[in-house]
Amino acid sequence: MFSYLFHTLFYNPIYNGLIFLVSFFPWMDLGVAVVLITVAVKLILFPLTKASIKTQIKIKEIEPALAEIKEKYKKDREMLAKETMALYSKNKINPFSSFMLILVQLPILFALYFVFLKGGLPEINLDILYSFIDAPTHINNIRFLGIIDITQKSFILALTAGLSQFFQIRLVLPKQQTEDKNKVRTMKDDLIKNMQLQMRYVMPVFIFFISYGLISAIALYWTASNLFMIGQELYVRKTLKNGK
Repeated sequence: MFSYLFHTLFYNPIYNGLIFLVSFFPWMDLGVAVVLITVAVKLILFPLTKASIKTQIKIKEIEPALAEIKEKYKKDREMLAKETMALYSKNKINPFSSFMLILVQLPILFALYFVFLKGGLPEINLDILYSFIDAPTHINNIRFLGIIDITQKSFILALTAGLSQFFQIRLVLPKQQTEDKNKVRTMKDDLIKNMQLQMRYVMPVFIFFISYGLISAIALYWTASNLFMIGQELYVRKTLKNGK
């Protein structure tokens, strides 16, 4: 059942989308097709992305109220959770929106990986093509911009994936504030600071090594995805600032 849903909802649409693009636009290489598929996916997921960004902004706005609740109920975890969720509800915040966005993107990433791992590219598997797609039996150009073979590893694309991840995380995470020397730091403060440092610097390095360990189509997808998400983040922030 899971395999059927995975192929029906993710694998087959991505495979057919790639084949459609390279067949409908003969000049297009497979790398550009991956970028366009990435853009299409991001546009489809834009409502979830917008909700996630709005949640992050709203949570930042209610940080003082959250701090008060945490201080008031620091010895009563049940009341802390109850009052926190009540505050989220009052401000129409869904704290799980970011998790949902990540959850939806994982099968897309796996589908793209298996398309290149088992899809037979550059040969085309006609058995899983939709009836309305008239595709060639072979894809001639499997490179990105005629330079990088996206069915092989690429240091350059892995590096761009890591760098784009760094700037995307830097945009999302709150700016590091100057520490008050008179403030008594708690274990929780240290934990939050360490987590943010890991997100800022360790995560991009992790993405680089993961991308370099896989075919460069994944690194290309990751890079295009991060760059598009940066654009979406800036767009949503601007529209919210203008009151739209």
